[in-house]
Amino acid sequence: MASGKIKPKECPPFLNEFFTYQRVVKIKSERTLESYYIDLRLFLRYIKLTGNGITPDTPMNKIPINDVTLEDISHLTKLDILNYLSYVATERNNTAKTRHRKLASLKVFYKCLYRDLNLIPDDPTKDVDYPKMHEHLPKFLTLDDSIKLLQNMNEDDPYYYRDYCIITLFINCGMRLSELVGINLQDVDLDERTLRLLGKGNKERIIHINDACASALVQYLGERPDSPAEPNALFLSKRGTRITNRRVQQIVDNALRDSHLDNQGYSTHKLRHTAATLMYQHGNVDTLILKEILGHKSISTTEIYTHISNESVKEAMDASPLANIQNNKKKPPKGKRS
Repeated sequence: MASGKIKPKECPPFLNEFFTYQRVVKIKSERTLESYYIDLRLFLRYIKLTGNGITPDTPMNKIPINDVTLEDISHLTKLDILNYLSYVATERNNTAKTRHRKLASLKVFYKCLYRDLNLIPDDPTKDVDYPKMHEHLPKFLTLDDSIKLLQNMNEDDPYYYRDYCIITLFINCGMRLSELVGINLQDVDLDERTLRLLGKGNKERIIHINDACASALVQYLGERPDSPAEPNALFLSKRGTRITNRRVQQIVDNALRDSHLDNQGYSTHKLRHTAATLMYQHGNVDTLILKEILGHKSISTTEIYTHISNESVKEAMDASPLANIQNNKKKPPKGKRS
C-alpha cells in the first residue's frame, strides 16, 4: 500500500500551499490530508506521464512531482479530468467508489486553488459528475448478536472492564473510532449523563449516555490506573498511553471472535452502523435526532438507516414460516358451484 505520509520537499509549492490552507483554515485532520496527498500525487504523476519528459517505461510510483508547475495543471480541461478518471478505471482497475473518492479529492484541490488561493484562472472539475455507484446497505449486528457480543467477552482478561466499556459505547452511542480514542476524562460527565465527542472537522457534539454506558464507565473508571504520560486520556493502553486505533480494532476483533461473530465482515465501523440501526428500528428515533447523535453533516447520510429498516422489514416478512404457503385450490367455474 502506498505511503500516505506527506513529504513537503517532494511536493510542488502549490501543493504545499493547498495542504497549509486545508490544515489551518479548513481544520482538516492529518489523516484527511494524507488521503488527499495519495490521490493528488497520483494525479500529478499522471499529468507528467501524459505530458513530456517521462519515458514510457518509468514506473508510476517513481515519477517525481516536485517539478510540476501551476501552468501544467491550470490549462487542463473537463475532458482532461474525464480522461484521468478513465485511466484509473481501465489501467488501475479502480472501482466506482475509489474513482468517486479520487474525483472528490480533485474537486477540493481545484476549488481551493481557484477560489480560495486565486492561483489558477478556472476549475476544470466543477462540471464533472461523480460516477454512479451501487448503493450498498451498511452491515450491522442484529439485536440478539449485539447482546451476544457483550455477554461473551473474556472476563478473565485483565482489561475486561476497559474493553467491555469500549464495546458498550460503540454499540450504544454509534461513535466513530477516532472519536472514541480521542475521549478525555473531562469529556465524561456522569452526573449529567453526557459525553463530549470531537468529530470530523474538529466539530464537537454532546451526546447522552444511557444506563448501560454509565454503568460501564463507572466500572472502568474504578480500575483505570493513573497515567503520568496521558493523565487526560479516558482509554489507556497497558503501557499507560492513550489507546490507539489499531488496539481498539483488535479489541473489537477479539470480542467478535469470542462470540463466534468473526469472519462475517464486522468491524469497529460496523458497530457504529449497528448502534444507528438499533436506535432507528427499536427506539423509534427520528432521523433528525439520529443525525445529531451520529454527527452527520447531511441528513441524506442518516437516511440510509431508513432504507435498512425497510429492507429488514422485507426480510422479516419473507422469513415467515408461512411465506411460501399459497392457495393451490381452484374455484369451480361459475354456474357449477354446489
